[in-house]
Amino acid sequence: MKEKIKVAFQGEKGAYSHLACLQIFPGIEALACPTFEKAFALASKDSNYKIVVPIENSLAGRVADIHYLIPKYKLQIHAEHFQKVAHNLLGVKGSKIQDIKTVRSHAQALGQCSKIILDNKLQSIVSTDTAGSAKFIAEKKDKSESAIASDLAAKIYDLEILKSNVEDESENVTRFIIMGKDSQHPVLKGKKYITSCIFKLKSTPAALYKALGGFATNSVNLTKLESFSVKNTFDQVNFYIDIEGHIEDLPLQKSLEELGFHTETLDVLGVYEAHEFRFKNK
Repeated sequence: MKEKIKVAFQGEKGAYSHLACLQIFPGIEALACPTFEKAFALASKDSNYKIVVPIENSLAGRVADIHYLIPKYKLQIHAEHFQKVAHNLLGVKGSKIQDIKTVRSHAQALGQCSKIILDNKLQSIVSTDTAGSAKFIAEKKDKSESAIASDLAAKIYDLEILKSNVEDESENVTRFIIMGKDSQHPVLKGKKYITSCIFKLKSTPAALYKALGGFATNSVNLTKLESFSVKNTFDQVNFYIDIEGHIEDLPLQKSLEELGFHTETLDVLGVYEAHEFRFKNK
């Protein structure tokens, strides 16, 4: 008998990663992990676990550590999810905005909500995460302290939502990837797909130009190309790419074959259905 799917995320309960888990896997109790490394290690040991991790944000860019943990643990991407981030100013029950003197949250959340912080002359306190900040003020029960976090965090920690949607930019979206130990390439059925890879180039002149030439020749579109340094070196980098298409598409296969001629390592991280968010403005 197949075991029930288990899901884990990084952060405290009420984090935006937790919110994403609930949307992707309704009804499943998600496990909170203190670090991204703990989540990756858990999934690498237990094939029944899937982890939901943020990889990039439309305002803040890529999420630190994820690109280094992916090649280390060699998990596979099973799916992607785009989550709108709606920040809320939270206080203890019975508090009002005029009572607040300090606001606590993750550095990125504080930066994304600078207007309400400046307008109310609040002192910002940087914390490790948004939900942890909500938990902290719930435990302190001080009406002069507040947190910026999700409405889920308000519900979990029994806090007052003093003001909703306090982010400066309304189009704040985080892309999550769902990863697991086993490969789960979907059957090619005419839908839109993404193939993700990590590769390291050979140290030769114009290697990147030559490596990417196959995608141009075969009319294959790259939706993302990012570089990040190989650990303990300054002269080599890894590249992360997202490619439109399924690995069984012949043009994509030819492109990857060309890429392989110019790389020291090339790992396919996953083939998965493209999320509908990618097509909302097309």
